Amino acid sequence: MASALLLAPAALASFILAFGTGVEFVRFTSLRPLLGGMPESGGPDARQGWLAALQDRSILAPLAWDLGLLLLFVGQHSLMATETVKAWMSRYIGVLQRSLYVACTALALQLVMRYWEPIPRGPVLWAARAEPWATWVPLLCFVLHVISWLLIFSILLVFDYAELMGLKQVYYHVLGLGEPLALKSPRALRLFSHLRHPVCVELLTVLWVVPTLGTDRLLLALLLTLYLGLAHGLDQQDLRYLRAQLQRKLHLLSRPQDGEAK
Repeated sequence: MASALLLAPAALASFILAFGTGVEFVRFTSLRPLLGGMPESGGPDARQGWLAALQDRSILAPLAWDLGLLLLFVGQHSLMATETVKAWMSRYIGVLQRSLYVACTALALQLVMRYWEPIPRGPVLWAARAEPWATWVPLLCFVLHVISWLLIFSILLVFDYAELMGLKQVYYHVLGLGEPLALKSPRALRLFSHLRHPVCVELLTVLWVVPTLGTDRLLLALLLTLYLGLAHGLDQQDLRYLRAQLQRKLHLLSRPQDGEAK
C-alpha cells in the first residue's frame, strides 16, 4: 500500500506532463503554421536564394539553435530507448522506468517548442500566395491535419496507450500482476522492438503538409523525417502480424452486442 501511494502519483504526474505536451505539440506543429506565425513572403529578404541564406548570420544563428534543440530531443529519445539505459533505469527506479522515459521525452519536447526560433527572413521552399490557392490550400492542409491527428489518437489507443505512458506498468505492479510486456505474445514483442513510432505516416503528413514551408519548418520536417525513417525496421512478418491484429480489433468493434443479437 505504501509503494502504491508513492508510485501512482509519480506515474500520474508523468502522464499529465506527457498529455499536456502532446496538446502543445498539436499547437506547435499544426495550429501555429495553419492559423498564424508563418514566414513572411514577399519582402526582399524572403526572396533571397538558399545559397545566399546560408551566408546570412541572422539566418544561420537561429537555424543552428533550432538544430541543437532537435538534436537534444533526438538524442534523449534515442539514448533512453537503448537496452543498456533501460536496464540501468529498471535496476534503480524499477517499475517507473517507462514513466521516467515518458517524462524526459515530454520535457525535451517542451524545450524544443518553447525555445524554438522562427526564421521569418529565411527563404521559403513553397508558399500558397496566389488565389485560389491561398484560400484552398490552407483549408486542405487543415482537413488533412485534423484527419492525421484523429488517426494518431486512434492508433495510440490500439497500441495500448496506458502502457505507452507507463501507467499500466505501475498498475500491474501494485496488483502484483508482473510486467505487462511479459503477458504479450512473442510476435507482439517482436513488432514493438521494430516499431518505435506507430504513427509515422500521420506525423509526416503533419510535418510536410503546410501552406508555406519556411526555413525553420523545413529543418523540423527534414530532421524528424530522417529520425522516423531510421527508427523503423518493419519486415513482412511484422506487417502480417500488425494487419491481423487490426483486423481482429475491427471485428470486435463491429460485432453486435448481446442485446442487439437477440
